Amino acid sequence: MHEQTTQMEHQSKVKEYEAALEQLKGDQMRIQGEERRKTLNEETKQHQARAQYQDKLARQRYEDQLRQQQALNEENLRKQEESVQKQESMRKATIEHEMELRHKNELLRIEAESKARARVERENADIIREQIRLKAAEHRQTVLESIKTAGTVFGEGFRAFVSDWDKVTATVAGLTLLAVGVYSARNATAVAGRYIEARLGKPSLVRETSRFTVGEAIKHPVKVPSLEERVRDIAIATRNTRQNNGLYRNILMYGPPGTGKTLFAKKLAVHSGMDYAIMTGGDVAPMGRDGVTAMHKVFDWAGTSRRGLLLFVDEADAFLRKRSTEKISEDLRATLNAFLYRTGEQSNKFMLVLASNQPEQFDWAINDRIDEIVNFALPGPEERERLVRLYFDKYVLEPATGGRQRMKLAQFDYGKKCSEIAKRTEGMSGREISKLGVAWQAAAYSSEDGVLTEAMIDARVDDAIKQHIQKMDWLHGEEEMSSAGWRR
Repeated sequence: MHEQTTQMEHQSKVKEYEAALEQLKGDQMRIQGEERRKTLNEETKQHQARAQYQDKLARQRYEDQLRQQQALNEENLRKQEESVQKQESMRKATIEHEMELRHKNELLRIEAESKARARVERENADIIREQIRLKAAEHRQTVLESIKTAGTVFGEGFRAFVSDWDKVTATVAGLTLLAVGVYSARNATAVAGRYIEARLGKPSLVRETSRFTVGEAIKHPVKVPSLEERVRDIAIATRNTRQNNGLYRNILMYGPPGTGKTLFAKKLAVHSGMDYAIMTGGDVAPMGRDGVTAMHKVFDWAGTSRRGLLLFVDEADAFLRKRSTEKISEDLRATLNAFLYRTGEQSNKFMLVLASNQPEQFDWAINDRIDEIVNFALPGPEERERLVRLYFDKYVLEPATGGRQRMKLAQFDYGKKCSEIAKRTEGMSGREISKLGVAWQAAAYSSEDGVLTEAMIDARVDDAIKQHIQKMDWLHGEEEMSSAGWRR
């Protein structure tokens, strides 16, 4: 029993030892878990620190790349500006050189013409002197015979007049009545003139008009305008509006210079049977305070037209610009307000036609008064060929076949040449093509024999194309400068 008791105690101790061992194992596992958790936390912190450091390094690298790219862009921009400046200086030098060469060629041409003219005069000096001597002798003989005949006739008439007392009395009475009539007519003419001037006197702002004024009625008693067919719906509507005494529609015409805006306004007035008056916006600003009065006079004068007046305002953007801008003066703003007041409603007395190269500068109230917008673009291939043929006939063929002017034309295919010129003058306006015709005529007149050759025509066309390209370069340069200023 003692042995059993001892064994039982021993077993209990073994169990206690095993329980203590199990507890020790549990404590070890808890300690290991805590150590593992601490290790994981430390590893997480290290990963976070490593990620933050890598992100910091990536940001620094990106910022360095941005700075390098910005420096590279600035360097490229500087090089481009230097290149543009060099090109501009080279272009200016080229232009100056071309102008100098053109000036020298012009001097040489004038000198050659003077020498040729002097040589021809020297060769024909004897003939000219003989012609002058014969004409002088013939004129002297004619004058002497006329004097003798007039003296004979006047002497016989005066003797017959003095011998007849009735004729003397009638003559004195007639002279008296003539003096009275002249005095009365002078006073009556002054009164009538003041009335006509009040009705027909042209305002100061109107540069050209189809209505007769007092001075123009004396200079041009009969004026037959030349008609040119430009069949448009707007022309037909305007004519029908006038015939039915309706309200006229206001028109805005915009487009490059020299595309026929003024010509179309004149032909529109003629086609519809209206009077026309032309004024330019550049004349308004210099008038200052008198601009308001002058503007009212224009519209008062327009209202007196019995046929209806087409008021054409060229370069309208010169004074119809935005009132909100600081560049417009108070006097010009008052004139613009007067214009808006007189055009606030549709009228059956006058029709407003505005022409502008920059319609975006108009005040918004002006846009509200526009009923129809017409874009005058540059002429196309068919239109250019028609213009070239028109001005070739006008400035070359007609003078060469008229026989009154010193001009001849060489033999070549005129129609083929006109078609070729029309293809080469792409981008030119109608005004530039008309100047080509004048240049051809001048080339013929400046030549020694007065003959216009195909080579001379091609040379003038080449000069016109170069000048057109130069003008376009200037225009693009101005647009780039204005856009750069706007961006700044």
